[in-house]
Amino acid sequence: MSPPSLIDAHPQLSETAPVALSYELFPPRSPAAAETLWTTIRELETTEPDYVSVTYGASGSNRDTALELINRLLVETTLRPLAHLTCVGNTPQELAAIIGDLLDIGVRGILALRGDLPKDGAQPAAGSLRYAQDLIDLIRRVEQRRSALLCAGKIAVGVAAYPTRHPESPSEDHDVEVLLAKQRSGADFAITQVFFEAAQYEDLLTRARRAGVTIPIIPGVMPFTSLRRLKRLGELAGVEPAPRLMERLAAADNDIDRLHIGVDATVDLANAALDAGAPGIHLYTFNEHQSALEVLDKLALPRHHRSSHARAAVARPQLAS
Repeated sequence: MSPPSLIDAHPQLSETAPVALSYELFPPRSPAAAETLWTTIRELETTEPDYVSVTYGASGSNRDTALELINRLLVETTLRPLAHLTCVGNTPQELAAIIGDLLDIGVRGILALRGDLPKDGAQPAAGSLRYAQDLIDLIRRVEQRRSALLCAGKIAVGVAAYPTRHPESPSEDHDVEVLLAKQRSGADFAITQVFFEAAQYEDLLTRARRAGVTIPIIPGVMPFTSLRRLKRLGELAGVEPAPRLMERLAAADNDIDRLHIGVDATVDLANAALDAGAPGIHLYTFNEHQSALEVLDKLALPRHHRSSHARAAVARPQLAS
């Protein structure tokens, strides 16, 4: 008897409703890091994800490097980049110019984020945008002005969602109200921050749907293979990772055992999110492909298949001999 498929395990899924797949990448900080990143990109490209998000540093640092990476992804690969864009500290005029630059090189998806507030407590420059909702409004205005250039098309706008309370938020209910406001401004989908328990994602879905949020909420999943990274992200998110998982990772004899423990835990979390109704999986790769591909292999997501040869021909036209 053959083993049950993911579709059997998740009856709400079918071949006509493929699961979305995406990854997060960040710009390299050195030539050596660039070489490693491009190895990762080529490996991830073989899985035909729906898109890859490209982030950058706090307060817009290395934004130029991010733009360069996005341009290379568009020109040299078959991948579709989703460009991160933060608004804190930038005026509408500055941001409109950045959005225009992204559209000019072929970007058709933007992840609209507030961004981190200045660590020194300094107030943002006068006239700068303060919230992701304001940035979404601006993106839609730029889109309207450029409708002819976009062939009356639409920019896909994603936003962040929080399975646990945002560190600066008064409550989880407030976080849902913010997500609802983003939807009203024109957000098309949301990607969650890292979470460690399936119940956190399920609870977010329940609260969001009750409040009137209808856009897809995609779980952002991190391969749980690095003890140091887990601790750090737990501190940033204000949520303690599962103690039992931390103990098992700490007790692992070697990196291979640690990889297997972390991958299995990640797969369990992703499967639970799919059981709860997740429309896709967004993998935070940290520019490493091994653990991401291990997770993907064990998930065996029902996927649509695009013609990579046809897309490659568009992305990389043949030179005349």
